[in-house]
Amino acid sequence: MAQKRPTILQIIPELDTGGAELSAVEIADAIVRAGGRALVLSEGGRLAPRIAAAGGEFVPFPAATKNPIRLLWNARVIRRMIEREGVDLVHARSRAPAWSAMIAARRAGKPFVTTYHGAYNEKTSLKRAYNAVMAKGDVVIANSRYTKQLIEQRYGTEPGKIRVIYRGVDGTKFDPAAISAERKAALRAQWKAAPDTRIVLQLARLTAWKGQSTVIEAARLLETEGRLGPTLIVLAGDAQGRDAYREKLETEIRDAGLTGKVILPGHVEDVPAALAIAHLAVVASTEPEAFGRVATEAQVMGCPVIATDLGAPPETIAAPPYAAPQDATGWLVPPGNAVKLAEAMAEALNLVPEARKALGTRARARVLGNYSLDTMRLETLGVYDKLLGTRLQASYPRIS
Repeated sequence: MAQKRPTILQIIPELDTGGAELSAVEIADAIVRAGGRALVLSEGGRLAPRIAAAGGEFVPFPAATKNPIRLLWNARVIRRMIEREGVDLVHARSRAPAWSAMIAARRAGKPFVTTYHGAYNEKTSLKRAYNAVMAKGDVVIANSRYTKQLIEQRYGTEPGKIRVIYRGVDGTKFDPAAISAERKAALRAQWKAAPDTRIVLQLARLTAWKGQSTVIEAARLLETEGRLGPTLIVLAGDAQGRDAYREKLETEIRDAGLTGKVILPGHVEDVPAALAIAHLAVVASTEPEAFGRVATEAQVMGCPVIATDLGAPPETIAAPPYAAPQDATGWLVPPGNAVKLAEAMAEALNLVPEARKALGTRARARVLGNYSLDTMRLETLGVYDKLLGTRLQASYPRIS
């Protein structure tokens, strides 16, 4: 008798933008490629069509609700779906829907997996109790060593239950050789950047802890000292309803005398092309990044990157004091320190072409060797296999 095709259900609030959302899409694709069936429950978003394009099934679902009564109702609905659709395993990627998913999986007697995507704030005991669901999976996937240590410290989770699986980068999509001149020219035209203008790019949603204000102040310091030169600072990302914060940034740009030299273009769809034309990428977060995918995406594109020295970026970027200067793939600076950020920006912008190319080559090789999309997919499928006794990992055809 042929073995039943395993059905994996993932649940995430929305499929708009972000590492957790993209991971849900990429793992759905991996499940299908390996011969399984992939269901994704979510309220939807710009990434939702990619589920069907990959051969998965997108199921519109009120997964973003935090209402306790609705969460219990969602658990009932998910349990019925598990039974109706023959779901073998439930994988939750966010806290609120994880409560519903866990209750449903436990009552249906199915394995429950979580991925701990963020360094969630825990300022109260109630918030800690709410967050703790992400450490209650039969297997808890941590997206970095930093995240694994956080889970152990906060919840006392047995190390053997936690599996570190780094966020993967698609080396075929993020490949400098694959980016056409037309794609690069289109973005330069959109940003009104002349061919000889250097671009410093920050890719992050517009929220205070992402550090846009620090980048603006660092740019002001360089401009005041005459070291910024023909450079455009692009703070690209959605405001996601934070209109007051966007207005605050616009005021800071104006007050710094940087109008036209620092822009807020909103969401960027073609991230590989954006990194291809960037002379430098910046991850300026003032709170820990559980992974920080822009740091690896920039490196695999051969684009020098500066990140703050907290959270996971010290794992993904080789930089002093953790690596020898000759092995460096980027820079690490203290969070919220505009002076140190300005110094690193000046150093990166002034790299001679040969040094910049050598750094980019090292960075791309390091990312492809440690943080590839195939590795993330294979290791996640391995988690499913361990819980289900299936052979998804062995059946998965590598793509890069």
